[in-house]
Amino acid sequence: MFTETFLAERDKQSKWSGIPQLLLKLYATSHLHSDFIECQNILKEISPLLSMEAMAFVTEERKLTQETTYPNTYIFDLFGGVDLLVEILMRPTISIRGQKLKISDEMSKDCLSILYNTCVCTEGVTKRLAEKNDFVIFLFTLMTSKKTFLQTATLIEDILGVKKEMIRLDEVPNLSSLVSNFDQQQLANFCRILAVTISEMDTGNDDKHTLLAKNAQQKKSLSLGPSAAEINQAALLSIPGFVERLCKLATRKVSESTGTASFLQELEEWYTWLDNALVLDALMRVANEESEHNQASIVFPPPGASEENGLPHTSTRTQLPQSMKIMHEIMYKLEVLYVLCVLLMGRQRNQVHRMIAEFKLIPGLNNLFDKLIWRKHSASALVLHGHNQNCDCSPDITLKIQFLRLLQSFSDHHENKYLLLNNQELNELSAISLKANIPEVDAVLNTDRSLVCDGKRGLLTRLLQVMKKEPAESSFRFWQARAVESFLRGTTSYADQMFLLKRGLLEHILYCIVDSECKSRDVLQSYFDLLGELMKFNVDAFKRFNKYINTDAKFQVFLKQINSSLVDSNMLVRCVTLSLDRFENQVDMKVAEVLSECRLLAYISQVPTQMSFLFRLINIIHVQTLTQDKDSTCLENSSCISFSYWKETVSILLNPDRQSSSALVSYIEEPYMDIDRDFTEE
Repeated sequence: MFTETFLAERDKQSKWSGIPQLLLKLYATSHLHSDFIECQNILKEISPLLSMEAMAFVTEERKLTQETTYPNTYIFDLFGGVDLLVEILMRPTISIRGQKLKISDEMSKDCLSILYNTCVCTEGVTKRLAEKNDFVIFLFTLMTSKKTFLQTATLIEDILGVKKEMIRLDEVPNLSSLVSNFDQQQLANFCRILAVTISEMDTGNDDKHTLLAKNAQQKKSLSLGPSAAEINQAALLSIPGFVERLCKLATRKVSESTGTASFLQELEEWYTWLDNALVLDALMRVANEESEHNQASIVFPPPGASEENGLPHTSTRTQLPQSMKIMHEIMYKLEVLYVLCVLLMGRQRNQVHRMIAEFKLIPGLNNLFDKLIWRKHSASALVLHGHNQNCDCSPDITLKIQFLRLLQSFSDHHENKYLLLNNQELNELSAISLKANIPEVDAVLNTDRSLVCDGKRGLLTRLLQVMKKEPAESSFRFWQARAVESFLRGTTSYADQMFLLKRGLLEHILYCIVDSECKSRDVLQSYFDLLGELMKFNVDAFKRFNKYINTDAKFQVFLKQINSSLVDSNMLVRCVTLSLDRFENQVDMKVAEVLSECRLLAYISQVPTQMSFLFRLINIIHVQTLTQDKDSTCLENSSCISFSYWKETVSILLNPDRQSSSALVSYIEEPYMDIDRDFTEE
């Protein structure tokens, strides 16, 4: 539309850095019959003009100048640069006389870098690219080349992060072949993309987990079929060896990770690829720190320094600092554990469980626990800009949380939870059952001993050890309690409870609730929930409770914590109430002794106390916000009350006969009968 002369004149006035003229030349040299040599030369001229702005965008200096604009990337997009590069990249999809056009990996790499830099600096570009579904699908095909893999993966990740509708992986050409041909390093990076494609999209609605929302979603699923995330999970699980390779990545030791040469190759990609600029900057700082102390042979140039090939300087001793190797592995394992965790919570949960057990994920993680997962921080541990070692955003912290989330998903209501133990600990469970003269749990008897943890301690025991040492202000306490609680969920097992009681778990929980007077609501709720599962129907647990809470002063502190937020403590209250009901119907000297001595049971047995709790519990429950993430079987197992009895109770309460003293309607005055009627009818 504009002549080169006109653009040159305007450039002098507007300081466009010659970008419009370069785009005009690029357009002229990128036609279908071009050899693209001149086209690539032009891209080499454009690239540094945009990369400088993108580098400025991701550095800390940007925070000081929030109003800074990025004119080069803006002009590049304004004059059609983004659309032109998309067109150039997709040339291989066009056939001329039966032959598909080809462009070099180097040229694709330049196009991808420029596109990403524009996305970084210019608002709205990423969203526009996300709307081009055919382009997004096409980008996956560019990951077949190692030269363009990292650039492509990073751009895809950013695009998918803003895309309104989730892509379907089954639409990616030759997905199985693509993923199967990834090396382990590529597969780990690919997990960053998978994290977006297999997780249900966040609608921004806090009520999405309520019973009402789940009921609506279930009705929608019945009419529309599985969601895109569920389809994508199934597509991945159909790829031969996919889960096995993830398990190998997750359990790989640092010494088994990629060799120095290939790691340096990836560092080169990171060095020139801005998505990882902060990570690389931190890695360089770690390397230089260790070089000073250990005379390590890698010397990195400062950010922005000119290098012939972009590689760090290396001597003949290509020895990487150990902390860099560890952090490299941590960054990979973060993504892999997340994907495994999501698959464990999906529709194919049982299939994933079988594979994870078969490929020995749990014993592998157990072997990594001390040296990698829960390792002590070194003085030069990697942290990102603006963060510290205790920040939830640091890789070390994130890995621990992701590990705990995986354990929670793995153990929750599944018999494979016993793989968290070793052979000696499984024998201990059997001995507990034998001593108590109760049958062993079938799941324990059926556990494949070749798949359990090895070593002196299983993974559950290791977790208990670090849990008891955790500082009071630690962010891990919540996740640790959730992971241990998931081991107890399901049908109440006396042996499981005693296994944990013998390791001092109840005393630790009570110390945190009473003696440290924990203030965090999230941690308190997780500890109350765990305490409820640990004590439910267990006479020995109530004896231990009474031994620890041995003064009225301690008991009052405990009650204060319960009453301060019944939303957090309601599960414990319900567990104690169920236990009391069972104990009162048993004829046993041991039970009678506990009933007569335990402060907590005596307190709950008082009718005014029960009525007070009932009144308050009813008033904090609202149909609109009520959650139950599990099914009726879980309710039966956790309460030891058949679902038919639950239904019968509900029928009695909802009896429309106002003369029935058991019907709720008999206690509601006539003027209030129509309140919420419209809502309930919906």
